[in-house]
Amino acid sequence: MIKRALLVLCCVASAHAAPSNNAADDIERYLSDRGVLAQMAQLRDTVGDKASELVVNAMGFLGVPYRRGGTNADTGFDCSGFVRSMFEQSVGLVLPRRARDQAAATEKIDKKDLEPGDLVFFNTMRQKFSHVGIYVGDNKFIHAPKPGQQVRVEDMRQAYWERRFTGARRVAGAEKNDASNN
Repeated sequence: MIKRALLVLCCVASAHAAPSNNAADDIERYLSDRGVLAQMAQLRDTVGDKASELVVNAMGFLGVPYRRGGTNADTGFDCSGFVRSMFEQSVGLVLPRRARDQAAATEKIDKKDLEPGDLVFFNTMRQKFSHVGIYVGDNKFIHAPKPGQQVRVEDMRQAYWERRFTGARRVAGAEKNDASNN
């Protein structure tokens, strides 16, 4: 699973990397510069299969453009369309379409209890749950930010996101697998 995700990430990276004589080195440098390789290793060691697959799958969509109302990689994603698509593809769960409905349909957790695969919500449009992303670990989340932007990973400790954080949620049915069960 991790190898497949790295292959997907390499394809995404190659589309954004500058051309050179040694494409493999460029791809590795691209992934390393963005911390993706370290995140992948950390995920493999610290989270269960479902959460790992969800986050790895989401990372494969880095660079997909934002599109209001968007629900797929071909045309683009908005924030809740991205989250919904990742959960459906990776975990087989269909979440509600809108961010506020996703918040209502999931279990409230404390920010300190966040684990990769959990949802993080922000007030970006004067509404408590107007923006959503997927927590990837180390205070970072992946999301489709806004028009003119692309799916990307951001740090929740940035002042913009810290001021707007409105809650963390866990999706029932997407629980992390206990390492002793593997």
